[in-house]
Amino acid sequence: MTLGVVMLVHTAFDRAEQMIRHWAAAGCPVVVHVDKNVGQATHDAFVAALADLADVSFSRRYRGEWGMWGLIAASQAASRQLLDRHPDIQHVYLASGACLPLRPVAALKAYLATRPETDFIESVTTSDVKWTVGGLDRERFTLRFPFSWKRQRRLFDGYVRLQRLLRMRRRIPAGITPHLGSQWWCLTRQTLTAILDDPRRAAFDSYFRQVWIPDECYYQTLARLHTRRLESRSLTLAKFDFQGKPHIFYDDHAELLARSGCFVARKIWPQAKALYHRFPGEAQPEHCAQEPHTGTIDRIFAQAVDRRTIGRRGLYMQSRFPFMDRENGFTAVPYTVLQGFDDIIPDLAGWLTAQTGVIAHGHLFATDKAHFAGGAAVYRGGLSANARLRDYNAKMFLTNLVWNGRDQHQCFQFGPADSQAIKWMLAKDPQASVWVVTGAWAVPLFRSGRSASAVRAEAARLQQVESGFINALRSSDARSRRHIMTLAEFLGSPVDVLQAITGDMVGHRAKALSRPPVMVDLDGFAAFLQDLKNQGMHPYLAGEFAPGDAVKSTRPPPRKAYVIDRK
Repeated sequence: MTLGVVMLVHTAFDRAEQMIRHWAAAGCPVVVHVDKNVGQATHDAFVAALADLADVSFSRRYRGEWGMWGLIAASQAASRQLLDRHPDIQHVYLASGACLPLRPVAALKAYLATRPETDFIESVTTSDVKWTVGGLDRERFTLRFPFSWKRQRRLFDGYVRLQRLLRMRRRIPAGITPHLGSQWWCLTRQTLTAILDDPRRAAFDSYFRQVWIPDECYYQTLARLHTRRLESRSLTLAKFDFQGKPHIFYDDHAELLARSGCFVARKIWPQAKALYHRFPGEAQPEHCAQEPHTGTIDRIFAQAVDRRTIGRRGLYMQSRFPFMDRENGFTAVPYTVLQGFDDIIPDLAGWLTAQTGVIAHGHLFATDKAHFAGGAAVYRGGLSANARLRDYNAKMFLTNLVWNGRDQHQCFQFGPADSQAIKWMLAKDPQASVWVVTGAWAVPLFRSGRSASAVRAEAARLQQVESGFINALRSSDARSRRHIMTLAEFLGSPVDVLQAITGDMVGHRAKALSRPPVMVDLDGFAAFLQDLKNQGMHPYLAGEFAPGDAVKSTRPPPRKAYVIDRK
């Protein structure tokens, strides 16, 4: 069978000449369209360079601006010239100067020879595609787009708004259903001739002349009218990013392209010398009938799009800094926040580390500095304990802390005396597990030895701040795992609570607790709370403590003296 090639060229003429010679050497007649934007001198030199090839000709030139009719007019003129000059052609392949055959042209010819009546063109209805970019899918067929999206953006957008405001709608020609797809197709002679000779072509051309991006819908729609058998796929591997721009293949994509099994790939970087040296590969008879399989490359590019648009969880970087509340998670991995526990358990960090092996920080958002585990002045990733540096962007401080220590579970202490800049982050972050003993701030005030009247104002301030944090944790926007209890409730069953905390941190590796760690002596605490009430400050967040209640201490009893009789 004979395969003809229509090639659209507008740049990188040395590579385009190399590809034209490759197609011609394989016995494929080629008609070249050179963009009218290219200078005459450059065009003439390009034509002269290919003058030795008898089956290479040049078509009438059109201005091929992106998204405009010129690309269709160029392919129509070149296709008509190719069909008229070469009556033995059975398939016509649309390519560009940036296309690179990955497999020998003989393999492509053999593949098409077994499918003489099959058209290969991606063609799907607007309701079936999710890759249209710019908010225009059905509207591209019902509105008019006489202005260039790239050169006349304000006119383009303004005219679209005007048509929407006036509810203007174009009538789609009878008998066709608009379809979309890749502009790179391979059509049979019968289908392409029927499109070009259609009695209604003038009406179709008039309609499609003012749709948006007609090269993605003209042939894709009209091929449906005339095809005998259509496979909705392109034989050209062309990938697009999340903005609808074509991906460019470089030398380091060589193995990926080789595994794809595709016949042709675009868009190839002109300086990718390794690709142009390696492809097309040697002809292998057993590979002639091999189907292109793009599953691997599709997955890789889908992952690349996700990485570009969504990013890695909890990672911010200069190349992809998202808008507020559009992050892919505030932080990278789960972490634990403990509020109030260190007021009751003096050596909480040491006990947690010994019990679970987690990285137990102190108060990272204390007013004086960030209290890193082990008292470090600088933590992983160069995070400084300096309070002013931390508070410049407290949210990013915590995000970086979790990211840099993501290989181990981390926990830190928080309280109403700390900076509250991250309280909403702790409430909204699904990675955070927040355990709060409300009213525990009263314990350090009690142990300070000052009277209730002296600490009443400070107690009221701390309770107000803690109440704001609790309200954030209980808001409808909260997504963190919250565990809130009063001080009275915690003291009622401390072993159960601490066992739940260690289990939440390390799962099945948590050790069984037989008794809680050493806690502060709270004898007289109930009376202290009553004195606060008598001073007019109601410490309701601490829970219910009757004045006569005795709050037991968990200090270990003193060792008994043993007297050894040496008689």
